[in-house]
Amino acid sequence: MRILVSACLLGVCCRYDGKSKPCQAVMDLAKKHELIPVCPEQLGGLATPRPPAEIQGEYVRKADGGDVTAQYTKGALEAARLYELLDCDLAILKSRSPSCGLGEIYDGSFSGRLTAGNGVTAGLFLEKGINVISDEDEEKVSSL
Repeated sequence: MRILVSACLLGVCCRYDGKSKPCQAVMDLAKKHELIPVCPEQLGGLATPRPPAEIQGEYVRKADGGDVTAQYTKGALEAARLYELLDCDLAILKSRSPSCGLGEIYDGSFSGRLTAGNGVTAGLFLEKGINVISDEDEEKVSSL
């Protein structure tokens, strides 16, 4: 299978804080599958490191109130384009991210509280019918 993966899960230092969140179970998939690393936030033109952002209603905002919705939307569209262009079979996205979170994201208050919802990229992938799972769905990841 060809799997599009949040680059931070593969050890790429592309998160807002300039770090990565390597996931051994996801990295182990490289033994059996072709993994394609992407960072929608970088694809949208945001720098690394960058201020943290969270979804607030229809917008993605930095803690200082700055609107980065356009960059998140552009990154999501570019990630979806890569998925389709490279004929991927699946996407594994980083949990809780305002881009990649699937089913649960930070609530927009910058307090660390979680709420039901999807990041911008995860939401677009679901709208397009793209097969997507979270890195934290260990059962699905380990069955690949």
